Amino acid sequence: MGVLIATIDSSIVIISLPAIFRGIGLDPLAPANIGYLLWMILGYTLTTAVLVVVLGRLGDMFGRVKMYNLGFMVFAVASLALSLDPLRGGVAALWLIGFRIVQAVGGSMLTANSAAILTDAFPARQRGMALGINQITALAGMFLGLLAGGVLATIDWRAVFWVSVPFGVVGTFWSYRSLRETGTPRPGRIDWIGNLTFTAGAACLLASITYGIQPYGGHSTGWTDPWVVAGLSSGVALLITFCIAETRIAEPMFELRLFRIRAFAAGNLAALLIAIARGGMQFMLIIWLQGIWLPLHGYSFERTPLWAGIFMLPLTAGFLLGGPISGYLSDRFGARLFATSGLLLVAASFVGLMLLPVDFPYPAFATLLLVSGLGQGMFSAPNTSAIMGSVPPERRGVASGMRSTFQNSGTALSIGLFFSLMIIGLAGSLPHALDSGLQAQQVPAATAHQVAALPPVSTLFATFLGNNPIGHLLGPSGVLTTLPPANAHTLTGNRFFPELVSGPFHHGLVTVFSAAAAMSLIGALASALRGSGAKGGQDDAARQRPAPEAAGADRPAAATKGPRP
Repeated sequence: MGVLIATIDSSIVIISLPAIFRGIGLDPLAPANIGYLLWMILGYTLTTAVLVVVLGRLGDMFGRVKMYNLGFMVFAVASLALSLDPLRGGVAALWLIGFRIVQAVGGSMLTANSAAILTDAFPARQRGMALGINQITALAGMFLGLLAGGVLATIDWRAVFWVSVPFGVVGTFWSYRSLRETGTPRPGRIDWIGNLTFTAGAACLLASITYGIQPYGGHSTGWTDPWVVAGLSSGVALLITFCIAETRIAEPMFELRLFRIRAFAAGNLAALLIAIARGGMQFMLIIWLQGIWLPLHGYSFERTPLWAGIFMLPLTAGFLLGGPISGYLSDRFGARLFATSGLLLVAASFVGLMLLPVDFPYPAFATLLLVSGLGQGMFSAPNTSAIMGSVPPERRGVASGMRSTFQNSGTALSIGLFFSLMIIGLAGSLPHALDSGLQAQQVPAATAHQVAALPPVSTLFATFLGNNPIGHLLGPSGVLTTLPPANAHTLTGNRFFPELVSGPFHHGLVTVFSAAAAMSLIGALASALRGSGAKGGQDDAARQRPAPEAAGADRPAAATKGPRP
C-alpha cells in the first residue's frame, strides 16, 4: 500500500494539471507560469530521486520500520495540506509545489525502506515473489496515477489530493500498529559531507536538465542558457566531489563498495536505463494519444487526458501479469533469464511502436503495450530481488535507497532527454507545416509566420495539458474571430492539428523510440552479464557469509569426547 500510493502520487497530477490550474485561476502556458508547470510535474520526482538514498541510509542506522512509519505520517499530513490550498494564482501554485515536495519526502521514506523491510522479512526462496509484487505495484502505480488523475479531475481538482488522505491515515495507524523491526539497526555517524554534496549535486543536475527543455534566445531548447550550463557543470562537479569524498569516509552515505558486487552493479545499470526508456515512453504515449490519435477518433481535446489513461491500461495489465509470475519463477531458476528476456521484449515493443502509423489500429497498439508491460514486469521483479539479495543484510536499507535513486533519476532524466529529442525533431519540420497549413485556412501571413516561429515546446505542453493547440496558439492574436466561420471551425476542430503534425511528430517519435530501444538492449546486455543469479533459495549475500559451523555455531555432540547422548 505504501509504494502504491507513493507512486500513484508521482504521476496523478500529470493528467489532472488542467483542472488544477483552472481551480487556482492560473494559465500554466503563459510564459511567466511555465516554471510553475514544470515544478508541478517534476518537483515530486526530483525530490524522491535526491532523497531516497539518504533516507535508506538513515533506515539502516535508526530502523527501517521507524523511517517507513514516519513516511506514512508525513505523506498523510502533506496530502491533507494539498487538498486544503486556500490561495489563488501564483501563491496557490507555490503552496501546491511546496507541499508536493513535502509529500515526496514522505513518499521517499516509504519507497526507500519498503524493499529492505521485505528483504529482511522473507527468506530467499520467497523473496522474488514478495519483491515482485512490491515492485510491480510501484510500476503499476505510476500508470494508474494517470487514470486516477483523469477520473478525479472531472469531479473536483481537490479530489486529486483528497484521495491520498485516507491512504495516508490508514497506512500511518496500520504501520505503527503492525510493523516490527526484523532487521538490526546499525548505529553510525551521519555523513554530512556526502549528504550535502549528493543532495546539492543531484538537485542542480536534475533541475538544469528540466529547464533545458525550455526555449532560450532563438533556440528551441535551453541547453545553451548560461544558467543551465552553470547548473549542469556545478551538478557534475559536486557529484564528482561526492564520489571522491565517499571513498575517504569511514561510514559513507553511498556505499560505493557495493558496486564491486557484479549483480548489484549490473542490476542497477539495467534499472537506470529501463527507467529512462519507460519515463520517455510514458510522456510520448500521452502526447501521441492526446494530441493526435484521440482527436482523430472524435474525442475533444478536453476529454483526451482521461481517455489517454484508459487506453494505456494494457501496459499496466502487462506489469501485473508479468511481475509476480517472473518473481516467483526467479526464486527457483535465477534472475538473469527472466530479467534479460524481459528487456528484449521491451526493446521489441519499442521497435513495434516505431513501425505503427500515427493513426494506428488500436488492437495492434494495445498488444504492443501489453508486451512492453510484460517485459518490464519480467525484468523489474527478478532484478529487484537480485539486487537486494546480493548485498549484506546490514546494507539493505542503503542498497534499497540506491536502487530507488537510479530508478527515480532515470524518470527525471527521461523527461529532459526525450522532450529535447522530440522538440529538436519537431523544430526542423513543424514551423513550415504550421505556416503553410494556417495560411491555407486564410490566416494572415504575418500571423502564420509569428505562430510558426514559436518554440515547439509550447505546442507540446498545450497538447500535454489537453488544450486545443491551435486555439492556444492563435488565441492571443484574436485572429480566429476575424476568419470565416468555416475556416475557424476547421482550425479549432479535432482533425486539423493532428493531420498537420502527423508527419513531423512521427519523425520525432522514431528518434525517441529508437533511443529507448537502444537503451533497452544495452540494459539487456548488462542484465545478461550479472552472473547466474540466485537459485535454490540461496542469495549472494548468504553465499558470501560463512557457514554456521565455520562461524562457531553449536556443533553436534559427536564432535566432543565422551559417550553419545
